[in-house]
Amino acid sequence: MVPLKEKDKPIIQKLLSAGCCARCVLRFCCVSVQAAYRQRQEDTLRELQEFISGAGNGKDQASTEENKSHDAAASEAPEDPPSKRSKLEPTGVPSQTGEDAAAGVCVACLGILQNLCGTEQAVKIAEAVKFQNYQFDTLVLSISLPAQLCVREHSSWLHVKKEVREKGLVLDKDDVIQVKEAFKWIMQGLVAKELGGVAVITKASSFEVGVEFTHPETDSDCHFLATACPDCFKYTKNKQSVFTRMAVVKALEKISDANFLKNYPSPPSQPASSCVAQDVQCLHMSVFVAGRYNKFCRSLPQTPWLIDGERRMESSVEELIATPILSVFRADGFNFSASGREDVDVRTLGNGRPFAMELLNPHRTRFSRVEMKQLQETINKSSEKIRVRDLQVVNREAMSRMKEGEEEKTKTYTALVWTQRPIQREDITFIDDIKDLTLDQKTPLRVLHRRALAVRQRVIHSMNTRFLDAHHFHLGLKTQAGTYIKEFVHGDFGRTKPNLCELLKTDSDILELDVESVDVDWPPAIPE
Repeated sequence: MVPLKEKDKPIIQKLLSAGCCARCVLRFCCVSVQAAYRQRQEDTLRELQEFISGAGNGKDQASTEENKSHDAAASEAPEDPPSKRSKLEPTGVPSQTGEDAAAGVCVACLGILQNLCGTEQAVKIAEAVKFQNYQFDTLVLSISLPAQLCVREHSSWLHVKKEVREKGLVLDKDDVIQVKEAFKWIMQGLVAKELGGVAVITKASSFEVGVEFTHPETDSDCHFLATACPDCFKYTKNKQSVFTRMAVVKALEKISDANFLKNYPSPPSQPASSCVAQDVQCLHMSVFVAGRYNKFCRSLPQTPWLIDGERRMESSVEELIATPILSVFRADGFNFSASGREDVDVRTLGNGRPFAMELLNPHRTRFSRVEMKQLQETINKSSEKIRVRDLQVVNREAMSRMKEGEEEKTKTYTALVWTQRPIQREDITFIDDIKDLTLDQKTPLRVLHRRALAVRQRVIHSMNTRFLDAHHFHLGLKTQAGTYIKEFVHGDFGRTKPNLCELLKTDSDILELDVESVDVDWPPAIPE
């Protein structure tokens, strides 16, 4: 039995007469018992009609047995409830008794709670989820409603507002049960059943199934608000329409009741058709994969190298790693990040550079350690230019560790240096004794097109040298992250001070550079 009070009778009468469906009547009566929304629309309507006519009610509600007898009598009566044919044929003017309320499309929910939340809709949702073949343990059901539903709900509320006040009910518009909430109460169990008992929950889940409803017939319902509250509607390039749900809600909060009623009917006019359910959209939260990579090639950029829309290198570290990962996770896309970056002509050796990938909308999300090891081998076999290690799935919080202390971490390099003036072994040994050399580095000319002009202080913690011949030696450096090594060696026309040219008192240049280590203790090492 629907929990209703004597004070609800005139409100129910007005809403049914206005063309509201039975479930919307419950919403405006602030009924929060979920089971009341799950029972058949026809049964709820019959209960409402009996309630306002006095059938099955005395001073107090009748007993369960009496209710059953009234239900049986109602089902035998030819005019109560209406025949199936009458329900399918919209009526021009709603009946004052409420008996024909189910015949037309609900003026408040535009048919969503009336015709579009039941077993048939649950089957469609479940089939769409199964077809897209996601891995998930629980799901959240979301619903997107046309913005004009807010206008119609406001109009319906104003229609009963006077009755609410006169009956002394301590209710406000915010107390009305939302269409989204009622829809979920009805549909969650039905969808779970169709998916074989998968938990459909209301709290956060990594997997979301969205149902969007549109109603082109009433799109213009919102238009008067643009004139009444023009500051609520701003045109932007990214929006298909200014009449977003948030903008409409904001406008309805500002507009006075009198102004609203001058521009929009209360109750709303009855539409000729129900809302249209769009394709079911499935979205899995991002999954994060981390590891370390080595780069052995001096003609491979970290990310795709495009200049004026033209590719300059056939591949990149990012693409060589991402392609196999995207394939096995069946993700729609990715975002790649690393702990710093090396130039296209710089190798990354040693234990490699930490990297992480955010996989967007992955369809497969569960991988064993053995499977991740196999994926790592697949990447390594795909190219001799790179190698990946410690490949693993991490959570979003762990991602931040890669960027923590970006300025504090250290890196170790080996550079092949050329000097214009001939040198002896003794000419470079003093470099080994230099510790914690502070540099002032103006943004290098080669990156000025993508980085702001600034002077950055960086520290070279230590250096060591290995003499090769009169014009060449190897220079090892341990530096603060973000130090421009090439610019330290050749000076960048004096933009880095001090520089190696000044220390050696001769022009010098860098011929080759290798990253030997990136001293970040992340991600955790995985034994080979």
